[in-house]
Amino acid sequence: MERKTRQKRGSGQEPMHPIEKIYFRKRLCNSYTGSFNPNAGHRVSVHILNQERLMRKSLFVLAVTATAFAATAFGAGLETPRPETVVADDQAQAPAPAPAAGEAPKPADATPPPPPPKYGGWAFNVMGDAYTTHNGNGPTQDVNQLQNFDLHQGAPRFSLGKFTVDKSDGVLGVHVDVGVGETMRLIHATDPAAIQHKGLRYFEQMYAIYKPKNSHGTEIDFGQFVTSAGAEVIESSSNWNYTRSLLFAWAIPYYHFGLKTTTPVTKELTVGFQLINGWNNVWGNHTLQNAAFTVAYTKPKYTYSLNYYVGKSDVGTAVGVRNLLDTTILLTPNSKLSVYVNFDRGRNNRFIGGYDQWYGLAGAARYQLTKIFAVAGRAEFFNDPTGFSTGQKQQLKEGTLTGEAKLNDHLVTRLEYRHDASDHAFFDRGKLAPSTGANTLTLGIVTLWGWK
Repeated sequence: MERKTRQKRGSGQEPMHPIEKIYFRKRLCNSYTGSFNPNAGHRVSVHILNQERLMRKSLFVLAVTATAFAATAFGAGLETPRPETVVADDQAQAPAPAPAAGEAPKPADATPPPPPPKYGGWAFNVMGDAYTTHNGNGPTQDVNQLQNFDLHQGAPRFSLGKFTVDKSDGVLGVHVDVGVGETMRLIHATDPAAIQHKGLRYFEQMYAIYKPKNSHGTEIDFGQFVTSAGAEVIESSSNWNYTRSLLFAWAIPYYHFGLKTTTPVTKELTVGFQLINGWNNVWGNHTLQNAAFTVAYTKPKYTYSLNYYVGKSDVGTAVGVRNLLDTTILLTPNSKLSVYVNFDRGRNNRFIGGYDQWYGLAGAARYQLTKIFAVAGRAEFFNDPTGFSTGQKQQLKEGTLTGEAKLNDHLVTRLEYRHDASDHAFFDRGKLAPSTGANTLTLGIVTLWGWK
């Protein structure tokens, strides 16, 4: 299949990275035909200048807030932190089991109160992620097509290094994720703000937190935050498999900018609302013209989540609405076995009539064999009937088998086999004719450190 590429981002800007050209396929499609248009990401109207000024002010407020919090923390004379294991903020966990019916409560003095936070409620985390992959097709550019972040086959690659600061135990707080590596470059590849200001490429999340008193757990966040959609996240350490699913890569956004709220209705039910920009952009594309509605229902043995996003997201036009329905059920029957099923369906209306759509279903399971070893498997299909997401009209299937070894509290390795299949000859095989399938073998190494 002939691939369209763009030589320049715009007047006076640097040439696009070869891998970034491929990433411009992700939901940057021609609204007239549904086919890929690599120039769509920069057909932005003049009103973006006003949007940029507004968002710059918002980012300035966030930066001042973060600086004030940091000054308070370090001014308190914090002791030198000692590393300890910390679970990532976005890692899903099974809720603690409820006490047995009729169980007598413990006396008030049976359990001493927990010690005060070591760093005044501040938490710090560091992670590093590297991998090496072999692709049986031997593609021309050594690129693993359709995969996210683990794109290069051959020599070992550094995927992501990230530092997290979180202060969320009081009425006011802040959360910042700063990262380097190919992952950070790729998630911002289509963001007009990150293209104009490269410093924004280093921020995965940056938002202020407000928890009103006597609001029964309501939280209000403003800034840049990762999407609520999907069963997987950007960090491989928080997923069961090392490579990301087709649904994560091609069905949902990475992040949003705007306002996010969550409110517990009962002990089990939490609802939320978001007022946000278009997909994957801080400014320059439909400022606060998208909305999201989220629901999560949590029980000891399962969690059900439903997310709906709606609004204008096409770059360079003020018409055309995009919808995304995302739902996941997570089953945790015991401490060793976990299973999830994830469904996504999206639709993007073209501004001259007609629409593009995409949908898929994924299922995965993970079993903890011993304290050190675990295995996980994933199977899914993804239908892209107009080529809106992947640049090719096709139906895709994917199967992955992962073996995990947790060498210690700070080091995890994963060895993974993956097979991707298409109903078209989509996969590059170098000098040979394209194939309908691709097999990859990946070794991933992740290190995690935390202080709180």
